[in-house]
Amino acid sequence: MANAPDRSAAAASRERLERLDERPFPPGDYDVVLVGSGPGGLQTAYSLARTGIPRCAVISRDPAPGGMFRSFPVYQRLISWTKPDAPFERGTREYEWYDHNSLVGDEREHQALAPEFMDRAFDVPARPEMEAALVEFATRGDVRVRYGCEWLSTRRDDAGFVLDTSDGEYRCRVCVFAIGVTEPWVAPIPGLEAAPHYVAANAPERYEGKSVFIVGKRNSGFELAQGLLPWARRIVLGSPRPVDTAMLAFSPLSIRYLSPYTEHVRGGTGSYVVDAAIERVERNADGYRILASGTTWEGELELEVDEVIAATGFRAPVRDLPTLGVAMVNDGRMPAQTPYWESVSVPGIYFAGNLTQASPGLRKHGATSSSGSVNGYRYNARVLARHIAEKHFGLGRERRSLNNDEVVPHLLGELAHAPELWTQKGYLARVVDIDGTDGIRDEGIVPLADFVDRDDGDACAVAVEYDADGTIIPVVYLRRGGHLEEHQLPPHPLHRFGTDEHRQQLAACLAPLLSGKASATRI
Repeated sequence: MANAPDRSAAAASRERLERLDERPFPPGDYDVVLVGSGPGGLQTAYSLARTGIPRCAVISRDPAPGGMFRSFPVYQRLISWTKPDAPFERGTREYEWYDHNSLVGDEREHQALAPEFMDRAFDVPARPEMEAALVEFATRGDVRVRYGCEWLSTRRDDAGFVLDTSDGEYRCRVCVFAIGVTEPWVAPIPGLEAAPHYVAANAPERYEGKSVFIVGKRNSGFELAQGLLPWARRIVLGSPRPVDTAMLAFSPLSIRYLSPYTEHVRGGTGSYVVDAAIERVERNADGYRILASGTTWEGELELEVDEVIAATGFRAPVRDLPTLGVAMVNDGRMPAQTPYWESVSVPGIYFAGNLTQASPGLRKHGATSSSGSVNGYRYNARVLARHIAEKHFGLGRERRSLNNDEVVPHLLGELAHAPELWTQKGYLARVVDIDGTDGIRDEGIVPLADFVDRDDGDACAVAVEYDADGTIIPVVYLRRGGHLEEHQLPPHPLHRFGTDEHRQQLAACLAPLLSGKASATRI
């Protein structure tokens, strides 16, 4: 592999992994217990360890780091890209914008690990390359996990929560579940339960010369279709909603998987994308019969196929959390969450990793967050760890003090380069508090929905967002005297938001807040 760690580095990693495998965190009393060792769990564990919370335990039923990337995607190639050579050097904050697969660390040796394992055959890593990068992050970052310890059930007591596990009881004040959205969910279509789910799909070559119907037109459905193009005789993807290519900027659907769709549009290739409500799937001696009715077209569809695959999505393996009072959303597939990823109904239970996609944010113009992907939830995890430390354990952090004339350049720099704002468009924001007694303080990255909902003091926030046409724009939010204002700054074809025009407009927006405020002494 290009740029692979040398033999001595690999040996050092093995030694560290052996040390991490000493099964730390025995059952007992802790401040925080984190469940999960996928990328969301590893990033959250790494970030929690740096907050100063005294006793954090991390447990996982898996035998090693990696989570879902130990098995998925089933056809082995990710959709999220990493650019090994980019306009910024690896290890810089700006480089994270070009690397959507590495976890983020505080030290150079913990950063930009995914490109070290990529062979550059593609600009996206293969599944084993992603898994290797996660193992390396855990070893270099000293992310300690008690592997082979399965969370079984949860209950409350006077001090907080009790997690029953295969190793015994863990008691804590705060729980964080980074358990993924990995449990197959089959749509309630009569007969579909007889077909394999995405997770049980065969290797592509097993479909050679066959006619395949894929139920579902999201990422997993198109991933399967893309992998089957060289093998299957005919591929049909069906679901009620159409593929709206005009909304791809707002959608989690990856354009990388849309070759079957373009072949459908051109016609004559044996790939079809059908807008139809699947009414029934019948198993017979020769394969399956699909009965459906059109949604964007009138008529009935009856189709004989050799194979059916249900790409109908996943649910979170929440076990007994609903009986504890945890409210669920999205057909009961994910827990409902606050902007800080806390259960809306059971305080003290938090969620990390791709489960944070259930905290929707503002969803302006229908745009969704990137919280279902590593590049988004790695930043959520950092914010979450800091929030838990401050809210539950009183562990404040030093906030950088700014002078009046530093605010505009600081915020313009964030709009131009901050990877948090660019990967979590309209979801995370950079906030500056402006207080007459405490001066001007950089509050760091916060959930935009929380900033918009609050009314405690004067402040400003900047975010990178989409407008109604899908154009990327910088947006400024001002909170003054309990009143919130929103100002859009102009777009730029190269996304350069540090021009004189942007500087002048941002300064004009901030003038009412900054005027009359005393400059704080820098720390």
